[in-house]
Amino acid sequence: MIQTLEHGMLEHGVLEHGMDVAEVRQFPVSEFEERAERLRVIMRQRGADVMLVDDIEPLAYFTGYERSVSFYRAAFIPLQGEPFMVLRSLDIVPFRECAWFSEAVGYQDTDDAVAVVASELARRGYGAANIGIDYGSHAMSVSSFRKLEQLLPGARFIDMTAVPWEARLIKSDLELEHIGRAAYIADTTMSEIRGLARAGVSSRDMSAHAAGRYVQLGSSPGYVGPITYGKGWGFLHGFLSETPMVPGDILHVELVPKFRGYSARLMRSVVIGQATNEQKAAAAEIVRLQDEQFAAMRPGAVASDVDAILRTGLLRAGLRDSYDNITGYTIGFYSQQPIRSSDFTRVFSPSSKWKLQSGMTFHMYTSAQGLAFSESVVVTPEGGRRFSKLERRLFESGPRG
Repeated sequence: MIQTLEHGMLEHGVLEHGMDVAEVRQFPVSEFEERAERLRVIMRQRGADVMLVDDIEPLAYFTGYERSVSFYRAAFIPLQGEPFMVLRSLDIVPFRECAWFSEAVGYQDTDDAVAVVASELARRGYGAANIGIDYGSHAMSVSSFRKLEQLLPGARFIDMTAVPWEARLIKSDLELEHIGRAAYIADTTMSEIRGLARAGVSSRDMSAHAAGRYVQLGSSPGYVGPITYGKGWGFLHGFLSETPMVPGDILHVELVPKFRGYSARLMRSVVIGQATNEQKAAAAEIVRLQDEQFAAMRPGAVASDVDAILRTGLLRAGLRDSYDNITGYTIGFYSQQPIRSSDFTRVFSPSSKWKLQSGMTFHMYTSAQGLAFSESVVVTPEGGRRFSKLERRLFESGPRG
């Protein structure tokens, strides 16, 4: 039987349902310092003197400050000493309100941001240094990198691709508290949608309710998640509709609330009217196989083995003819201005040979026969534990729903 985290201050820091937003502690300076030190370990291993961090999510993780890439901005973490930031002058005050360090250099909107970065690196003695770069960063365009090379001809750029993302994989207790609060928001909203769903209402109605409840419950305003309906399973990543639902439709609800940027995700299906015996049987088998998958999510487990439990099980049961998608991916901090809606730093697939570690968190999801289930899960020595407390079964909009 899959374990469910009680929403209290347990070993993994998950929150009690109903806890006030203000009771969730902010991240202390010591946590940011520890994050920087872990990055410095890898910098030393690879010979980098200073690390350039400019992707949105890693920037927030290592500085506490989140900003879109409308204007180029970057943080620099040296092997020794305090980090510093280069950004628009307009953004210096909000940066200092959020970040754990205050050293910042601003530029005017008419300035060449990359030239300012190069000048500041040279001024601080890094003009001929080994500079760590994440070549996969969404913020570092090819033209920006080439200009940086031209302006710093004596510098050597060290490949740190994906390092800032991988540094975020194992969550601290306080990060897990944030995800736990997001899970409470998802549970509450899903329970309400389950009660509101019926023939005659639309998926837009459901999405509007979710959007309002997110904010009321402490979530960051933003994307609600896919809420669609239809028959079969091709509609799961569909679009909002104003057309009223009718008996026999399946309402697919995927909620993705964020609390201070940290997301928990949850998927359930609601049959409009009464579910058929076939649908109930399919849902029960999906839940059974996914619970088995969660139980295998222990430190040291190989991701492809965990993936195979669900993938092979659903194919053997005849619930899917093929299984082309992954069965889980990393969750944690997601930006308010996301370039990508999901974090695939680690995924569960037949080719995933990486090993699970305690404290990693994932959105584990599946669908078959038009029915979908997902959970936000943390890896523990006892197996994967759910953040959600919501019951795992197929919902109905009729009297027995």
